[in-house]
Amino acid sequence: MGMTDGETVQYVRFQSPHRNGRGHFTGVFGLVNTLAREGRLSDEQESFRRSNNRWYDAAYTDPSTVDPTVYDDEVNPGAAAWFKPSAAHLLARLPGYLEILAAHGIDCRVLRSVDPGRVVYEDDVQVVVVPYASDPAGTGASWTGAGPPHSTA
Repeated sequence: MGMTDGETVQYVRFQSPHRNGRGHFTGVFGLVNTLAREGRLSDEQESFRRSNNRWYDAAYTDPSTVDPTVYDDEVNPGAAAWFKPSAAHLLARLPGYLEILAAHGIDCRVLRSVDPGRVVYEDDVQVVVVPYASDPAGTGASWTGAGPPHSTA
């Protein structure tokens, strides 16, 4: 993993710097969806979330619809999705999600890695990996920022 035709492939993930109740690092979409479930979004933020979540649902595959066990903790402990460089069109919409998180004081790290873990699912725009045992923080690499990383997305 990490090399394609001699070029280094760098994967990217946006996640909380803090473990959730299940011991995992919630990704950017999960963080915003949690705010929505808690009723904390403004009408404008909720409208953005709903319309963009629909767009994402149509734009790329939910790995769990292909393999229902992909996020199963017993089968793939700590599995997390990372965007591929080919996902630029998907990354382009992330600043709006990051702005929502920043407005609510929710930290979100940008992680980049050439080898974030053992691949358990892959398609044209993403991989789902299980972090290596030597990477208990699930970072795959050092993080490159916190809060809205508009300049790195």
